[in-house]
Amino acid sequence: MSVDSYFADPLQAATPESWLTLACEQWQALLVDHANCEKKAASTALSLMFAYPEDRALATTLSRLAREELRHFEQVDRLMRALDVPVVRQKPGRYAAGLRRLLRTHDPLRKLDLLLTGALIEARSCERFRLLATGLPAPMAELYASLERSEARHFQLYLRLADREFERQEWRMRLTTLAAAEAELATSPDMEFRFHSGAPGSEMDSIALLQTRR
Repeated sequence: MSVDSYFADPLQAATPESWLTLACEQWQALLVDHANCEKKAASTALSLMFAYPEDRALATTLSRLAREELRHFEQVDRLMRALDVPVVRQKPGRYAAGLRRLLRTHDPLRKLDLLLTGALIEARSCERFRLLATGLPAPMAELYASLERSEARHFQLYLRLADREFERQEWRMRLTTLAAAEAELATSPDMEFRFHSGAPGSEMDSIALLQTRR
């Protein structure tokens, strides 16, 4: 894989068609978790700023990113209000927790892992936004088409932060390892439907899906 291809698409597997089919059927549950994801994305950027306060270039970049993620949350929330989608509590899915388990514990390696997992999460979001923009009706399709363009910048931003501080061969090798784990989480059978969940499992929790219809 060339350097440019890493910045174009770091993912190792495509989203299963079965996930998109369920997402289009369960669009209310999708929007609820998507709103949560935008808040988490802003929180991730802020957490990195607090973890590495001496890195002023990182702080400047991620401050802008956090603000943009919160604007995206506001866009999703406005759409939920317009479509009369209630906000319900959802327990976290396995995706982010699975990636967190791979983080190394000591810096600077932990910092590298945080940047690379941030890139992978944003890249997966970008891919799914693109799918949803073609699979959902208006006005959801328009929202996801606009968000796809932003998300592409976001994953490239995280990779450029890694490239700025770490040797290119080092971060590329680590990205390959993390991307393999991310691909498994995003494609293997999953018992809960979330924005970043895997293929729908045969025993997926239908109660959690139905709650968003109330």
